[in-house]
Amino acid sequence: MPRTAAPLLTSPIPRVADSDRRRTSASVVLRSVLEHGPVARSTIARLTGLSPASVTDYCARFAELGLIRESAVLRRSRGVGRPHLPVDLDDSRFVVGGVHVAVPYTTVALLDLRGRVVARREVKHEGTEPAQVLARAADGLRALLAGAPGSTALGVGFAAGGWVDRDSGTVVEHPLLGWREVPVREVLGGHTGLPVHVDGHARALVNAERLFGGARGSRSVLHLFAGNVVDAAFATNDEVHHGPRSQAGAIAHLPVPGGTESCDCGRVGCLQEELSERTLCRQAREAGVVDGVNPMHVVGAAAAGDPVAVRLLLERSRRVGRAVGLLLDVLNPERVVVTEIGVMYREDCLAALREEVETGRAATVSPISFPDSVLAVAGGSVALDVLYRDPLGASPEVI
Repeated sequence: MPRTAAPLLTSPIPRVADSDRRRTSASVVLRSVLEHGPVARSTIARLTGLSPASVTDYCARFAELGLIRESAVLRRSRGVGRPHLPVDLDDSRFVVGGVHVAVPYTTVALLDLRGRVVARREVKHEGTEPAQVLARAADGLRALLAGAPGSTALGVGFAAGGWVDRDSGTVVEHPLLGWREVPVREVLGGHTGLPVHVDGHARALVNAERLFGGARGSRSVLHLFAGNVVDAAFATNDEVHHGPRSQAGAIAHLPVPGGTESCDCGRVGCLQEELSERTLCRQAREAGVVDGVNPMHVVGAAAAGDPVAVRLLLERSRRVGRAVGLLLDVLNPERVVVTEIGVMYREDCLAALREEVETGRAATVSPISFPDSVLAVAGGSVALDVLYRDPLGASPEVI
């Protein structure tokens, strides 16, 4: 996690404040390069409100660490004077590892500093015992790094559904995997020798949207993830809400009016059971649409013109829309991002979802920006969020 300098014994409060201020300033400078690069230092100063001298100092430190580089393209100012030599991210040297543990398989990936997937693979579970799953994930990461000899890994991000405690680096509870109190940071760090950062996948994807996706610049963002696990995350003023022990966003057992699916908790109509991809696949099997458990096969059947597959996807999207409407009433975000296979791949499903949302808010709802790499981006973005929040504390020099 981000580190701060130890306070001086003679004046602890100012030193802590200074450290926080430096961390924030470094963050806004690197984020400005990410969002606007190639960009002149003078433009960064104008955008951030920092002094030109401070911006120059941070850029020099980032360049020394290999996070940014000067662009080869000169840019002239609007007035007279010498052309500006802009700076841009150096996305050629460093990567982060990403690990996302889903119910049927683990996705391992390498992402560059712009959040783009450089390499990835899926590791099918041979069992869900935590030590085995994490060891195989580490093996997968090593194989990807061996195939990218010019890249240096800054760290590893881990994401999963269920209850994931960011601060302790622990999966507290993942009922579908049977995991309880799994010390992911400790175990995965021991296998890789790299810093490991851990978070829930809904929160990880909010951070990915803020940094690299369509929600960049939004003042508040709600994300609803509807896969085998159903959960949510909410960010406001560039901060994702975690709550005590990172339990915020646990919406699996919210009641759905008119729901018919039985839940393991003993009730009927819980949100996760109604929206789960397992439920979708079971319904598709019962209707003779598919014979497996891969929800993308339902999407494929719909694309091939199967009317039952289309109906199942549209019905699911409408239920997702009703859940979004409920969350909108409670949180009133500026933007809503939905990760759900129908909405990601079919315009009619997105339209069906929006029809369930209040007319004036429907346009604020959009699919995730990374439909073909959701799980890879979720894992890697946990580590990238740490980098962009504290680029000097999470720098390659420290690692």
